[in-house]
Amino acid sequence: MALPTLDTYLSLITSLYRGAPRFIAWCSCLTGSVVSTQGLLDAIRRGFDLDTAVGVQLDQIGDWVGRARGLETPLEGVYFSWDEAGVGWGQGSWMGLYDPETSMVSLPDDAYRVLLRAKIAANAWDGTIPGAYKVWETAFAAVGSSVIIQDNQDMSIAVGVAGLHPDAVTKALLTKGYIPLKPEGVRVRYYAVPPQGGAIFAWDCASDGLNGWDISGWPELIVP
Repeated sequence: MALPTLDTYLSLITSLYRGAPRFIAWCSCLTGSVVSTQGLLDAIRRGFDLDTAVGVQLDQIGDWVGRARGLETPLEGVYFSWDEAGVGWGQGSWMGLYDPETSMVSLPDDAYRVLLRAKIAANAWDGTIPGAYKVWETAFAAVGSSVIIQDNQDMSIAVGVAGLHPDAVTKALLTKGYIPLKPEGVRVRYYAVPPQGGAIFAWDCASDGLNGWDISGWPELIVP
């Protein structure tokens, strides 16, 4: 919904006073400060909205939810590189101004935003597999991915990430345990992602995440 402008308020003046310039000026003075204040408050709201926040604004959200941008374990093999599978266009991340040349120690905004979504959802998670679906959907739906969780009945699960193929940084966040969306005591045996995106191959299934021949792909297995 668009915010009201000064003209929005001035248009409410009746015809009796629309020809009175001093009255118009007086109304403009009164309502102009209101319009400016509304714009400032809306800018603050958008500035600290997870979907639109950037830079230090995202850092502040991270302070609120308990997940810093800095990484305890650096991510290796995630920088953009020519002629190297997995870190080309749309996959690798550009090296930050103060990042070491061999590894990433601070997340860029897009990857940090995914991590914050996962942390916010995990803060309210009940620890169950059904609840885990809601957490994963919250974390990955915005980037065009859906999640399939397979309970292996041996205190381990397999997680399929269908839809948009995850980039190198997201893969590293998964394998390094930065997105530990699993019940306590249960290990993730592997993550399955389709190499070209889309659905993951499965027998006798037809859904957004799992499908059959010719409309799905054999997954790449990422072992933590």
